[in-house]
Amino acid sequence: MSTPDDSTVPARALVTTLAGALRAELIETHISWVLLAADTAYKIKKPVHLPFVDYSTLQARRHFCEEEVRLNQRLAPGLYLGVTDITGMPASPDLDGAGPVLECAVRMRRFPPGALFSERIAAGTLDNQDVDELAALLAGFHEGAPRAAAADGFSGADQRRRIALAALEGVRPWASETALSTLQSWLAAEADRLAPLWTCRLADGHVRECHGDLHLANVVRLDDGVAAFDGIEFDPALRWIDVLDDAAFVVMDLAVHQRQDLCFRFLNAWLDRTGDHAGLPALRFSVVYRALVRAQVEQLRSAGSEAARRYLETALAWTRPGQARLAIMHGLPGSGKTWVSQRLLEQEGAIRLRSDVERKRLYGLGMLKDSRARGLDLYGADTTARTYAQLFGLTRTVMQAGYPVLLDAAFPRRIERDQAHALAQDLGVPFSIVHCEAPLHVLRERLLARRGDASEANVTVLEQVREVGEPLSREELSFVRPMAPDKPA
Repeated sequence: MSTPDDSTVPARALVTTLAGALRAELIETHISWVLLAADTAYKIKKPVHLPFVDYSTLQARRHFCEEEVRLNQRLAPGLYLGVTDITGMPASPDLDGAGPVLECAVRMRRFPPGALFSERIAAGTLDNQDVDELAALLAGFHEGAPRAAAADGFSGADQRRRIALAALEGVRPWASETALSTLQSWLAAEADRLAPLWTCRLADGHVRECHGDLHLANVVRLDDGVAAFDGIEFDPALRWIDVLDDAAFVVMDLAVHQRQDLCFRFLNAWLDRTGDHAGLPALRFSVVYRALVRAQVEQLRSAGSEAARRYLETALAWTRPGQARLAIMHGLPGSGKTWVSQRLLEQEGAIRLRSDVERKRLYGLGMLKDSRARGLDLYGADTTARTYAQLFGLTRTVMQAGYPVLLDAAFPRRIERDQAHALAQDLGVPFSIVHCEAPLHVLRERLLARRGDASEANVTVLEQVREVGEPLSREELSFVRPMAPDKPA
């Protein structure tokens, strides 16, 4: 088996010569060279044979170049332009010219400095719109991605245990014995606990052909929106994974950068679109595994690096039990419940369950679809009862997974509020009410002006809710956390 040092010398000379001819900046990784020309980038795979990748022949490198373009055009169609042949003679190489093919390269559109999410978060410019667009992009991608069959052998329970423990071995040379012992025990116990869930998720089609490497340096803000690039092409097992694992990579990297607000904003936005709350019991394992992988990568790049330490610390932090609790929103349509709950979920690291989203999901509708255009009335008594039942079922799942829950619904009637309180008591978690209110004329103005939101509550629905509304009792008032919105919802 060759190593990068003894197998790449002739190719390195070719790449260096080509970089000079193109007046391109040359960047080197452990498995590739990247030439950054004026408006185009060329990624050339090194002729290496390593334990995790075999690029040792030109035929193999061409195949994986083609695979890289195919796979990455899914999430970054504007970046990936095709495969380019490097032709001619080693001393005077050309691109797609005459003469023998010396090498091949993935041709990409170059994006400007500072556009990567990793750069934006370091500069403090990564914002809500960035993560919202990424969540929408990934949710749509995951929904349409091909599904693995159990017989394909991807992401089975035994494999998941094995690769997680292998990732732990990757940090063993430099991690403390205390950290290693904690992680070893936790990973083994969690793998046992999660095995039935992983098996069910594989059978139910949640293992799909994903990106596989969604850290923030592989996500970019372009003029026409957010894109994710450099997905895994060289090992199918690294991209045929549970969709939750793909999303967990983003969650993990935002957590490493200590942006809980963006971390839970992204997670909730992805969940709103996918409805995959049933996977949340496995999220911590996915985050810990991804953090260990990145810790190993950063250590290989620079021994003793601060980045490697942060990833290891994040892995340890996510092994700690979560603090489940339940808060219900309370208020008329337009009173600011969704705006306030958005602020709270970011501050508290909570999962929000929205009646407006789950009501539509009961009818197979996406969160922004127009139910009335389909002849549906989603605000009748029967649908409302089904919606609350769905919310309570999901709440139980999420809180048992150890996450705080915000139930974003009107809760106008005492009976639904009592059911929520009883659920909190049954699970032994704290309970609170977040009351929102605004003058009636303001509520009407907001509802008339509302556009592009999951809620379809209008002035008619406002009056219906007012009619059935029952004021909070003296006992209920003791649970209220005053959280009036400070701007229009």
